[in-house]
Order: sequence, then C-alpha cells, then structure tokens
Amino acid sequence: MDIHTLMSFFMWCTIINFGILLFLTLVYMLMPNLAYRLQSRWIPISRETFDIIFYSFIGFFKVVVLVFNLVPWLALRIMA
Repeated sequence: MDIHTLMSFFMWCTIINFGILLFLTLVYMLMPNLAYRLQSRWIPISRETFDIIFYSFIGFFKVVVLVFNLVPWLALRIMA
C-alpha cells in the first residue's frame, strides 16, 4: 500500500467520522428530548445523567477521531 492510498484512506475516515460527530451533535442540540426518550426506553436513566454521558461521549468521540484519523492524515501529508 503506497502513501497516497493511506492518505486518501485517512482523509475519508476523518471526513466520515466528523460527519457522524456533526450529526450526533445536531441531533442532541435540535432534538434533545427525542434522544433522551429513545435511550431511556432501554435504560432507565435520569435526564441529568443522560446529558453528562452524552456530552462525555461526544467529547471522547472527538478526541478519538482527532488522534486516530486526523493526526495520521496530517503526518502522511507532511511525509509526502
């Protein structure tokens, strides 16, 4: 596998994952009650706990995307 294929792979991984992150953030910002109702059907959880867990998940997901998608893409861009 050459460096350009890897660069393309990490670029598309970054774009797709940031799209997912944007979608989740918009759903939570625009329809927080819907997100809570859907999740509370399966897991009995208070609204405050749900807000903390969801916010933590968004932050963790963002860090994971940055570290495992964006940073390797930037490193390959520098190397190319």
